Amino acid sequence: MKNLQVQTDKNITAWVFPGQGSQKLGMGIDLLRYPFARSRLEKAQEILGWSVLEVCQNWQKLNLTLYTQPCLYVIQTLLVDILKQTEQPSPNLVAGYSLGEYSAMYAAGVFDFETGLKLIKRRAEIMHRAPKGTMVALIGFNKEQLEQQVRFTANVWRVNDNSRMAVIAGTFVGVKSLLNKLTVKRIIPLDVSGAFHTPLMAEATAEFWPILDSTPFNYAKIPFLSSTKLVPIVEPASLKENLIEQMIQSVRWESLTRILAKEDFKQVVEIGTGNNLTSQMKQICPQLVFTNFSTISDQHSLANTLS
Repeated sequence: MKNLQVQTDKNITAWVFPGQGSQKLGMGIDLLRYPFARSRLEKAQEILGWSVLEVCQNWQKLNLTLYTQPCLYVIQTLLVDILKQTEQPSPNLVAGYSLGEYSAMYAAGVFDFETGLKLIKRRAEIMHRAPKGTMVALIGFNKEQLEQQVRFTANVWRVNDNSRMAVIAGTFVGVKSLLNKLTVKRIIPLDVSGAFHTPLMAEATAEFWPILDSTPFNYAKIPFLSSTKLVPIVEPASLKENLIEQMIQSVRWESLTRILAKEDFKQVVEIGTGNNLTSQMKQICPQLVFTNFSTISDQHSLANTLS
């Protein structure tokens, strides 16, 4: 891949961050043992006007875009700072899935916590007002049939490139119409409130762009690999452009995973709740070593893996 240069090392590592749909009830509670986490959560409440930890105890609220996005960002960035306090080496690359790209940019030093959270707050508010839609994952499908039916069904799009699990998004009517035409082994509704990564988000991107454009960004200290453009980015203007384009474009996570393997990465650490990304990546490139950092109890296993 062009322009991707990392130091040759047996433990070349990428940090990856999941997006909306990875939220879990009760996430973040164990982080309270860190004094800085308490003050960070208080600052988040000042910015948001509500408590992240309280929302993380309320499944109905936690699944609303308005709350999901800030909660994930706050928890993921706390995990980043906890990880940075350990003796583990810095990553050679960061990447994120949709919303996770904001946490990845935070990890790369593109903006500070407050700047990122203010952006996420406005993004979530705008996307919450966007036309309602739905997203579902499909397992056990015929690729050619899916591509053909997506092409000829109105208001529905495929929004990922995973050959084993397709994600489609669109209006409720459009998605229902598509599913009626397909033979699928398993259908998994996703815990989101909109048809993200589709043209249905076009008005949201137009509203969000002036806010994003006026926000100061730094050059990324660690290369950021875009999951839509599939190129490493460090320049502020290009980073902002990516955050707008990813709202309406599909996520090419399988392609990103193959790039990491091709570029001789050895370790992938998923920072967030669970193993949403690494479980997919392991199927695509099992030769990579995968680790998850979701809770404080993960520190020991992470240290052993990266040592």
